[in-house]
Parts: sequence; C-alpha cells; structure tokens
Amino acid sequence: MTDPAARPLDVRKQDTLRRLAEDVDAWIATASPDGTAHLMPLSFLWTNGTLLMSTTATNPTARNFERNPEFQLTLGHTRDVIHITATCERVDPADVLPEEGEAFARKAGFDPRPLKNYPFYRATPTKILAWREVNELKDRTLMQAGAWLV
Repeated sequence: MTDPAARPLDVRKQDTLRRLAEDVDAWIATASPDGTAHLMPLSFLWTNGTLLMSTTATNPTARNFERNPEFQLTLGHTRDVIHITATCERVDPADVLPEEGEAFARKAGFDPRPLKNYPFYRATPTKILAWREVNELKDRTLMQAGAWLV
C-alpha cells in the first residue's frame, strides 16, 4: 500500500479535535497497583479540553482510576490512531454541570446521573499522539505535558 501524503500538523490537530468531538467511545487502558492491565471501552464527552466518562464504581477500570489516575486512551484503528495519555479525577454526578450531563447522556445513549454507584471521571490529557501511516510517525506528538505543540 502506498502511503498518502503526511498531513500537516495543524490538520492533524484539527482531525484529532473533530474525532474527540464526534467519536462516542474509546478504549481505556488502566493498571492495577500490582501492574495488572485492564482494557475497557467507555463512552466519553470532550468538553473544555477534558474527557468526561462514567462507569460503575465496582468495575476494574474505576478501581484502577481510584488507585492510579494515569491511564491510556485510544481512538480509531491501526491506520488512523489517536493515542492519549491522561490523568483523571472522580467527579460526583451532582457536581457535573447540567449541560455537560445532558450532553454526555445524548452522546453516550445513557444517563448515569440517576444511577446509584455510577460516578463520573474527568480526564485531562497530558500527551496526545496522532498518526495514520509510517510517514506521520516522526511528528506524531501533538500535545506534550498538557500543552498543544501545534
């Protein structure tokens, strides 16, 4: 397969922001304190530079968030990847802005706010990588230490 031309960095950033706004689900990779990896799909809402997610407090992802708030999040497939390193904090459903809760419910197709034991987690990206083909690997870092490089 012939690689298409590499996208300029500003185009890659715009494509990344569009995917964050439009995609519904992402793969979330967390680790337990003993290093056991856990991979789980979660719905998210991109809002004010953060990802708002919700899951039951009893599943391994939530337990891992509580013990180790740094995690990896991936959108896309192997030839159109957005890979994010982020940290998260637990947010009580009562502390989620009503407009964010409504937007999350619309996008995800379910509303965790009235559900018992379904906290939200707000993730702040610290690093974002995006690439499609080998020719984009060299300049794949779009965000480093929480700051956009583009």
